[in-house]
Amino acid sequence: MPLDKALELAMEQGLDLVEVSPDPNLPVCKLMDFGKYLFEQKKKDKDRKKKQKVVQVKEIMMRPHIEEHDYQFKTKNAHRFLERGNKVKITMSFRGREMAHTEFGQKTLDRLAEDSKEISTIEMPPKLEGKHIIMVLAPMKKIANRSLVTGNQMTK
Repeated sequence: MPLDKALELAMEQGLDLVEVSPDPNLPVCKLMDFGKYLFEQKKKDKDRKKKQKVVQVKEIMMRPHIEEHDYQFKTKNAHRFLERGNKVKITMSFRGREMAHTEFGQKTLDRLAEDSKEISTIEMPPKLEGKHIIMVLAPMKKIANRSLVTGNQMTK
């Protein structure tokens, strides 16, 4: 259909002529209410954003010679973060002469990973970066989904 006729038809019906495919040989246009179309697109985008879960990274800092109670407390916090669907970044800090024996910090991180293996997976294994060993734990899919359901029920 020629462009003039298409524009005239759109004017008669009170609609917009929207180019769908800008092919130079054979452009494809469509008659539609463009304002309504944009409104529906925004509404769909809003619904998509509502349904998506933003994963946060929570950080827990430790020292290589951590006492048992402190270790248990920090492990409990890490488990709580993982159950809520967040990732946990564990940072083991060393000071002064402790850098000579990074294996103590490595042991503690290995113990933490072992204690958390039912609810998490190791996303980034322990890695020495400067005066810190960093490890990242990610929640397992089924645990994170279950906690989201229970979390939503609690807020309603």
